[in-house]
Amino acid sequence: MTDIGSARILILATDGYERSELRVPLEELRKHGADVKIASLKPGEIKSWDEKDWGDTVPVNLTVDQVKHEEYDALVIPGGQINPDILRTEQKAVDIVRNFIKAGKVVAAICHGPWLLVEADALRGRKATSYHSIKTDVINAGASWEDKEVVTDNGVITSRSPKDLQAFVAKIVEEVQEGRHKRQAA
Repeated sequence: MTDIGSARILILATDGYERSELRVPLEELRKHGADVKIASLKPGEIKSWDEKDWGDTVPVNLTVDQVKHEEYDALVIPGGQINPDILRTEQKAVDIVRNFIKAGKVVAAICHGPWLLVEADALRGRKATSYHSIKTDVINAGASWEDKEVVTDNGVITSRSPKDLQAFVAKIVEEVQEGRHKRQAA
């Protein structure tokens, strides 16, 4: 079991992440005392997509090639159409997801974020949800898709959209506190 106040959580994102889907987990998990870092493809800052246009930026703490999954208790993948579409074409980002899954650590993806789980083959035989427009992708990846605000399958957490953020973050806290999960690797 891991106390959320001492948990280390990694957010994996790049330019084009949906602003609220990164900011809300970042801020809420930090309020719970977690040490939350942002990993991206490049150092510096990454720019958000805020509903219909580019938004603000957040600083990157480390690049994907610096990530050591052993140092973290959970991985959070925000959505937005652009962010996970770029990340799923980057092998190092896909490998991060696979390593977290293989290690039994909590992996949480919201909205279009499950695209990265699809690419890592992390949904086969699991229950999951996503933004409705990628439902077929999730099903074709072997998941049983459910239209719920949050779906958890053995430490793999998925949510549909920004309107589900409260339930998404609450489930991350709960699953991190449960600790590692024994499951089939990606």
